[in-house]
Amino acid sequence: MLASKSHYIVLALALMGAVGGSVSAQPVSPATPDSTQVRVGVHPFPPFIIQEEDGSFTGLCVDLWEDIADELQVEYAYVRYTDPIGMVRALDFREIDIAINPLYVSSIRLNMFEVSQPFFISSVGVATTTITRSQFQVFLQNFFSADFLKIVLVLFGILLAFGTLLWAVERGENRYQFRPGLPGLLDGLWWAAVTMTTVGYGDKAPKTQTGRTIAIVWMFSAVIIVSGFTATIASTLTVNSLAAKIERLEDLQAVERIGTVNATSSEDFLVSHDILPTHDYETPSQALQALARQEVDVVVYDRTVMRYLINSEQLDGKIQLLPVTFNKQYRSFLMPRGSDLRQRIDPLLVRRINQASWREVLRKYNLEEEN
Repeated sequence: MLASKSHYIVLALALMGAVGGSVSAQPVSPATPDSTQVRVGVHPFPPFIIQEEDGSFTGLCVDLWEDIADELQVEYAYVRYTDPIGMVRALDFREIDIAINPLYVSSIRLNMFEVSQPFFISSVGVATTTITRSQFQVFLQNFFSADFLKIVLVLFGILLAFGTLLWAVERGENRYQFRPGLPGLLDGLWWAAVTMTTVGYGDKAPKTQTGRTIAIVWMFSAVIIVSGFTATIASTLTVNSLAAKIERLEDLQAVERIGTVNATSSEDFLVSHDILPTHDYETPSQALQALARQEVDVVVYDRTVMRYLINSEQLDGKIQLLPVTFNKQYRSFLMPRGSDLRQRIDPLLVRRINQASWREVLRKYNLEEEN
């Protein structure tokens, strides 16, 4: 019983590392191969696994597998899954013989499954927008933004607080400069504003000892407040280039709106480094479309997939991939534990990726510069 529970715990950890979006574990229109056919699990994951309109599959992994299957002279049938989590579960229960999605190799998967020789190296990438606007346009947009309004309201509240405090102290002995009622409150606000800005018209000044003490405290406080608010307002009203800012993993912690794909290795990578995504999407395409609409500041996901989608969905004018990369990952085929298929596949796989024609396959899917 304890061994069985441990098995399910390890399986759960393996499933959490799958690259994909939804959480359904059911295959879609699964094939029903006979006992002589190799059951091949696939999950649409362009450009590695691409499902065409007629239901057929193409892509880097499909081309690689079909070349190997031809050499092995084996018959096979594809079993399509809506997500890689269901595909990994099917491997564990031996419902399929091999998963040809480019699943990354982890220590847990090495213990649970037979893992082929790596055939592709990917990494976590960062995408941001490339929309450019004039400085004046950005200034006007930010000047009337909610963030700038909040800063102005906070500043007004501080002025009103000190002005009211001085008016309450001075209204008895200094009635000409700090009048009773609402006019007196406005007098206090005016005094606080001209003192903070060091204009100092001299038309209003405290006469009581308590009032002068309040004035001294406000003068020193105003110096600190003005310097702090100046920096904040300047950053709010000017353009900040994320492309120039993100060079290290720590730089992502300063980004306010980070998007990624739900239940993927990219999300796990961010969380493991104490970077919590603010927006989770079901697919990488949804994440990139949200980035193009400026709903998020950056998208963190598999660099190879984002590069392919930016080109295929014609987003290259709105989105750019930054040169920085994180978390290099080796991609392999997975087979059930104890399967003899790995020993037959590995020599052919290594020979195939070392052939000159492999570069042509990579170029076919615009992946040559990635490996």
